[in-house]
Amino acid sequence: MMAGFETHQEYQRIEDYDEDTPPGEEDLLIHVPESRGDPWHHIKNLDNFFTRIYHFHQKNGFACMVLSEIFELVQFLFVVTFTTFLFNCVEYDVLFANRAVNHTGQTPGPLDRNKVTIPDAILPGEQCIERIQGNSWIIFLLIMAAIFWVYRLVKVIWNVLSYWEIRQFYIKALKIQMDELCNFTWQEVQGRLILLQREHPMCVQKRELSELDIYHRILRFKNYTVAMINKSLLPVKLHVPFMGEMIFVTQGLKYNFELILFWGPLSLFQNKWSLHPKYKRAANRQDLARQLSRVILLTGLVNLLLCPFVLVWQVLYAFFSYAEVIKREPGSLGARRWSLYGRLYLRHFNELDHELQGRMGRSYKPAAKYMNAFVSPLLAVLAKNVAFFSGSVLAVLIALTVYDEDVLTVQHILTAITILGVVITITRSFIPDDHMVWCPEQLMQCVLAHIHYMPDHWKGHANKSETRDEMAQLFQYKAVFILEELLSPIITPFILIFPLRSKSLEIIDFFRNFTVDVAGVGDICSFAQMDIRRHGNPQWMSEGQTEASVYQQAENGKTELSLMHFTIKNPRWQPPQESSVFISHLKEKVQQDAQTGPSPHLLLSEAPLCTSLLSNQSATGPDNLLASVLAHPVLTASCVPARNRRFIPQNSAASAAASVLASLSSSQQPPAGHRSRSHALRQTHDGPMYSSGHTLGDSMSARDSMILSQSYSALASEFASAEMSLHAIYMHEVHQQKTQHAPGQLHTSVPMRDMSANSDPQILSTQTDSLVPPASGRLGGWAEEEEADEEEINNSSSSSPVPDQTSRGSS
Repeated sequence: MMAGFETHQEYQRIEDYDEDTPPGEEDLLIHVPESRGDPWHHIKNLDNFFTRIYHFHQKNGFACMVLSEIFELVQFLFVVTFTTFLFNCVEYDVLFANRAVNHTGQTPGPLDRNKVTIPDAILPGEQCIERIQGNSWIIFLLIMAAIFWVYRLVKVIWNVLSYWEIRQFYIKALKIQMDELCNFTWQEVQGRLILLQREHPMCVQKRELSELDIYHRILRFKNYTVAMINKSLLPVKLHVPFMGEMIFVTQGLKYNFELILFWGPLSLFQNKWSLHPKYKRAANRQDLARQLSRVILLTGLVNLLLCPFVLVWQVLYAFFSYAEVIKREPGSLGARRWSLYGRLYLRHFNELDHELQGRMGRSYKPAAKYMNAFVSPLLAVLAKNVAFFSGSVLAVLIALTVYDEDVLTVQHILTAITILGVVITITRSFIPDDHMVWCPEQLMQCVLAHIHYMPDHWKGHANKSETRDEMAQLFQYKAVFILEELLSPIITPFILIFPLRSKSLEIIDFFRNFTVDVAGVGDICSFAQMDIRRHGNPQWMSEGQTEASVYQQAENGKTELSLMHFTIKNPRWQPPQESSVFISHLKEKVQQDAQTGPSPHLLLSEAPLCTSLLSNQSATGPDNLLASVLAHPVLTASCVPARNRRFIPQNSAASAAASVLASLSSSQQPPAGHRSRSHALRQTHDGPMYSSGHTLGDSMSARDSMILSQSYSALASEFASAEMSLHAIYMHEVHQQKTQHAPGQLHTSVPMRDMSANSDPQILSTQTDSLVPPASGRLGGWAEEEEADEEEINNSSSSSPVPDQTSRGSS
C-alpha cells in the first residue's frame, strides 16, 4: 500500500497550463543581468527549442541547414517542371525515329538524312503551352503543386529565421562559434546547456536540468512510439495470404501514426508537452476509444482520397532518385539497410538519433555477413549457369563493339548490353563465396553485440531459415525498402481504417496507464523513466527490485538495457535510487562471474588474432575488447554441432564478457605517469563553461589542449560503445541461463541490499571512471550514414532522415 502511495506521489500530475509555466508562477519575474539581456529565459516550448539545438548540431550548423532547405524547394520545383516538360513538350515519335524529320536549309548528305538532334524532338514553346492548357488534369495538378510549393516556401522562411535564432544561441549563450561546432560532441553541448540553466534559467519549473530531462524533451514522442512497438500495440505485423506474417512500416505510415496520436489537430496531446486531461481518466475510456476510432477513420479516408497524388509523387521521386544509381550500380538494390521497423524495435528508450545510427552503422558489416551466409544450393546452381550464358552473350557483343563501333547503331543493342549486365550482377549475388566458413551462431553474437536486442528463440537457432527470415524483417534489401515506400500510399489507408481502428481502446488504455507527469518536463511515457521498480523484468537481472506485472514489464529487457545504455552514454548523470541499486547489483554480478571466467590478460592478448578471425579491418582498442570476447576459443562452441555442445561450459560467453568488463573497470585509475594528464582532460570537460581558457600544463598550448580533449572524447565514446556491447552480451547470456535452467543450476544470486548504507563505494562509483580507456587504446571505428526521420523538429508547423553523427569530429 505504501509502495503504491509513494509511486503516486512520485508521478502525481500538476495542473495543466497552456504554456510551460508551473502553477502560481505565471507572473514570476526572473532577474536578468544587464550584461546578459538575451531572449532565452523562460522559453515557452522547450521541446521544440532543445530539438532544434540538437538538430542544429547534428546537421552541421546554419549554412548547411539553410542550403538543405533551399535545395528541397528547388528539387520539388525541378521534379514538377521536368515531369510536365517530358509529358507535354517532347515529340516522342521523332525521338524514337518513328517519323521523318524535315530538316531546313541545305540538302542533307546520305549520312545525315536520318540523324535526329535534340531540338528536333522538342516542341516549340507556343505548342507546348497549348498542350498544357488543353489538359485540365495537368492544370489541376500544377495548381496543387504550386499551392504546396508556396506552403513549403513559407515554412522554409520560418525555419530559416528559427535557425538564425539557434545560431545566435550557440554563439552568445553557449559560447560556441560556427567554425568550431564540428569539434564539439553532443555531450559537450548538452553539458553547456545544463550549466547555462543554472545561471540563466530556460525552464523555470526546475533550477537544475539533468541529461535525462533534455532527452525526455527531445524524444518525448519517439519514446512513446518505441514503447508501443515494444508492447506490440501498433498494427505493423500483417498476415498476407500465401506469404504468412509480414511487417510493414513506412515513412508514410509512421507519419500518420504520429499525426493521429501526437501532433495533429485531433491528437491526444493538447500541446507538445501535455496529454489532454480527459485521456488520463478511466471513466470515459469507451467514449474516448470511439472518438479516436472516428479520427483514425477520417485520417484513413483522407489518405485514400490523396492516394493517387501521393502515389504519382512517390513513383516520380523514386525514379529520379534511384534510376541513375541502378543503371550505374545494379547491385545496389541487393544491398541491405536497417528497416524502419528494425530501427524502432532495436532503439533504446532515450536514445538520440546519432546514438542509434552509430550502433546501426557498427552492426552493418556483421549483419550483412550473417545474412550472406545463407545460400540456397539450388539457386546457386541456377545462378552460375544463368551468369555463364549471359556473360557469354555479353562478351560477344562487347567484342563486336570493340571491333566495329557501328554495332552500337543496331536497334536495341545498348538495351541488350545493359540488361545482360544487370542479370549478371544479380545472379552473382546468389553465388556463395568459396572461402566462406559456416558459423552462424558466432555471427549472430557479433550482431547482438551492437544491436543489443534479439528474440529469445534466436539463441541456438541462428542456423535456421526461420531466424534468417525474421532477421530479414529488421535488415531488409534496399529494393524491398523502395517497393514498400511505393506501395505505402495504397496500403496505409487500409491499415488505418481496419487494423489500427480495432486497437483504439488499447491505445487509450496505454496512454492512460503509461503516462506520467515529471516536473519541469511534462507528460512523458513512463517507460522512458527506465524505472526498474515499475517496468523491470525479473528475467533480466531485476529480480527482487521490480513490482511490475506482465502488462507493465517492458519486453526483451528493454528497461534494463536502456538504463545501462543511458548510464554509459551519459556518465555524469546521477540515476535515481532504484536505478543505482540495479546498476550496483549488475556490477557485483559481473565481478562474481569474472572470478570463474578466463583470464582477462589471456583474452586481451589474443585480441588481434580474434579481430583477424572476425575479418574486422580495424584493430582499435574498443574493437579488440569486443573481439576478445566474440572470437575467444571458449566461444567456438557456436560452431560446434548441437549434439556436442554439452561439452562446452554453459556460461562461457557470460564469464568471458564479465572478465573483460571487470578488467575494464579495474583500469579506472590511470597510472601515475598518466594521472595528471587524465585529470587535466577531465578539467577540460568539467570546468567552468564561460572561463576564458584552460591550460593542461605549463608546456602545453591551448590548441594542444583542444586536440587532446577531442581525442579523449572520441576515444571515450568508442570505449563507451564497446562497454555497452559487452554488457548486452553479458545480460543476454545471464537471461538465457535464467530462462533455460532450473533455479538450482543458476549461479548464486548476489543478495540485494540497501545501497544507501553499507555499500562498497567502489561499486557505487559512476560509469564515468569505467569509460577511461587504457593507455594502450587507440582511436578508430567506422559508421555508415543513413537517413533517420526528423519530423518532430518541424511539427509545430508541419514535418520532415537526419544524417547521424556520433560526434562529428570523432565518429
